Amino acid sequence: MVAQKLSHLLPRLRQARQQPQPPGQPEPVFTVDRAKVPPLYWKPYIYVGYRPLHQTWRFYFRTLFQQHNEAVNVWTHLLAALVLLLRLAVFLGTVDFWGDPHALPLFIIVLASFTYLFLSALAHLLQAKSEFWHYSFFFLDYVGVAVYQFGSALAHFYYAIEPAWHAQVQAIFLPTAAFLAWLSCTGSCYNKYIQKPGLLGRTCQEVPSALAYALDISPVAHRILVSPSPATEDLALLYHKCQVVFFLLAAAFFSALVPERWFPGSCHLFGQGHQLFHVFLVFCTLAQLEAVALDYEARRPIYEPLHTRWPHNFSGLFLLTVGSSVLTAFLLSQLVRRKLDQKAQ
Repeated sequence: MVAQKLSHLLPRLRQARQQPQPPGQPEPVFTVDRAKVPPLYWKPYIYVGYRPLHQTWRFYFRTLFQQHNEAVNVWTHLLAALVLLLRLAVFLGTVDFWGDPHALPLFIIVLASFTYLFLSALAHLLQAKSEFWHYSFFFLDYVGVAVYQFGSALAHFYYAIEPAWHAQVQAIFLPTAAFLAWLSCTGSCYNKYIQKPGLLGRTCQEVPSALAYALDISPVAHRILVSPSPATEDLALLYHKCQVVFFLLAAAFFSALVPERWFPGSCHLFGQGHQLFHVFLVFCTLAQLEAVALDYEARRPIYEPLHTRWPHNFSGLFLLTVGSSVLTAFLLSQLVRRKLDQKAQ
C-alpha cells in the first residue's frame, strides 16, 4: 500500500517541480508488455508491467517510484531492511556486541538478515538492465539467502537449542549448516543458469534449501516439542512458532504461483505469489529476530555453559559461507557472460 501511494504521489510532485519537456524529447517509457522483453524476463500469468532493457542505471533507480511488476518485490524487502537498521540501532543501545562474548551470533543474524533483504531488493530493482545483469543480480540474491541460512542456523544453535539436542548435534551442526547454505546457493544459481523449470532445476534449487531449513530449524522444533510450559509463559517460544508458520506460508506461495494462476493477467502489479512470498518471509525474519533477542536475554544460564568450549570457529564458518557463495556466484556469472557472447555471435 505504501509503495502504491508513493508511486502515485511522487511522480505528481516531480511533475509539478519540473519544467515542461523540450519539444521533440519523448517522455520516458517505464513499462512495456512482455512481448517487448526477452522470454528470460517473463513471469507466468503476468503479461504487462515489464521495464525495457538497456536503459541507464539512473533509469532503473528512478523506477523505484514507478509502477511496474517488480515494484512490490522491491519495496517489501527494502522497507524491511530499513526496519532492521532501526532494530540494530536499538540493539546497540542495549547489547554489548564487542564486550559480551555471547553477543556475536546476535550481531551475525542481524547482519545476515539485512544482507539478504538488501540484495533481494537490489536484484528486483536493477535486474532489468540487461540479460547479464539479470543473472548476476539474482546470483547475488542467492548469496544473500545462503548468508541468511547460516546466520539463522547459528542463532538457533547458539541461543534456542536445548542441552539434549546440543549434545546430539554439536560436532556436525555448524559445518553441515555452512555446507548446506553453500549448496543451496549453488543449486539456485545453477537452476537460474540453465533456465529450465523442470524436475532437474527444481531439484537443484529446492532440495538443498529444504535440507538447510530442516537442519537450521531443528533446535527450535526440538525445543517446541519438549517444552513443558505453554507459549504464553515463554514469549520467545511463541515468536519461534510464528516464524515457522510464516516460513511455511512463504514457501507455499513461492512454489504455487497463486493467486496469479487463478486470475491470469490480473496480478501484473499487485497480488503475485512472489510478492506474498516476500511479505511472509519478512514476517518470518522479524519474528525470528525477536525470538532470538529474547533468548539472548533470558536463556543465558542455559546457553552459556554449552558454548564455553567450541569444536568449531563459527566466525570462520560464517566467512567461509560468504566467500564460497560469492565465488560461486562470480563463476556462474562468467559462464553466463560466455553463453551470452556466443549467442550474440
